Amino acid sequence: MEMNENNKIILFDGVCNLCNSSVQYVIKRDKSNAYRFAALQSEIGKKLVEERGIDTSQIDSIILIEPGVAYYTKSTAALKIAQSFGGVWQLTSVFEWIPEKIRDWVYDYIAKNRYKWYGKKDACMIPTPELKSKFL
Repeated sequence: MEMNENNKIILFDGVCNLCNSSVQYVIKRDKSNAYRFAALQSEIGKKLVEERGIDTSQIDSIILIEPGVAYYTKSTAALKIAQSFGGVWQLTSVFEWIPEKIRDWVYDYIAKNRYKWYGKKDACMIPTPELKSKFL
């Protein structure tokens, strides 16, 4: 595991096809190599969630951890990740004007239906050898 104090950690549902596609999308756009990834179901994922006292029965999709700073969940995590890509992605900051409760309602609706709409794997994604250093 290659990680430094500047790396941010994205915890994701390792069996969700939408989540796995999203991780691949982030990896392609992570030009500064800022992110590391772990499935919520993995040992390190469980440890990181437990250390922060996060109830995964309430938040079971995406968590963005900025070590030593804060952690973000649901729509706020997605927006922070998108904005980090720079360029036109900075425009996603306008969604932060929408109250978090409303953004999270939309996020939760998608999360609740993600297996039905996008499918589910039997096991967590196994990263390719080239991507292994990005996963905890």
